[in-house]
Amino acid sequence: MTDASTPTAPDRPPLPDHLSADPRSPHHDAAVFQHDIGIRFNGQERGDVEEYCIGEGWIKVPAGKTVDRKGRPLLLKLKGRVEAFYR
Repeated sequence: MTDASTPTAPDRPPLPDHLSADPRSPHHDAAVFQHDIGIRFNGQERGDVEEYCIGEGWIKVPAGKTVDRKGRPLLLKLKGRVEAFYR
């Protein structure tokens, strides 16, 4: 396991505690998304995570095909153990 606060290679930025895939979010970091990121939630790797917070222990995932009035997917917040890593 790698610690989310330290980079695994010198050319990769450290993974933040809170990261969002939405570019409009204040928690979006474009430099991190230039690399392949993996999220492990409660011991299982998830590929559908839109946002995570390691310190608070939650992830946000889309709620099926449901969208809001602006066409963005509705997100469910799941609580548990979160680990972020570079692949």
